[in-house]
Amino acid sequence: QVQLVESGGGLVQAGDSLRLSCAASGRTFGSSDMGWFRQAPGEEREFVAAISWGGASTYYADSVKGRFTISRDNAKRTVYLQMNSLKPEDTAVYYCAAASSRLDIRVKDEDEYDYWGQGTQVTVSS
Repeated sequence: QVQLVESGGGLVQAGDSLRLSCAASGRTFGSSDMGWFRQAPGEEREFVAAISWGGASTYYADSVKGRFTISRDNAKRTVYLQMNSLKPEDTAVYYCAAASSRLDIRVKDEDEYDYWGQGTQVTVSS
């Protein structure tokens, strides 16, 4: 079991930066591939970024590539999402997710992830 708690969301202006954190508890965190997803009002939840269990591999949605960076610190049991050059279209609730088994992190299907946080709101004003 993995429990996830996101933090770091807020209201910012276009062009600003934010760093989201996802604190995990549970003995399997260090072996879990992790992902960030987001859901805008009236939209389906979509993949943002993923990172392999050891941090060696990362993968991004085209919409955030070059602006967002996913990282993890297994000693702190935390996954981060550094978001730069934010745009109004990045406004959404951001969710952290963990997979209970190893996966191809290029898979964007949320059904591949087993544990989810409660989400943190990111609002970008123009």
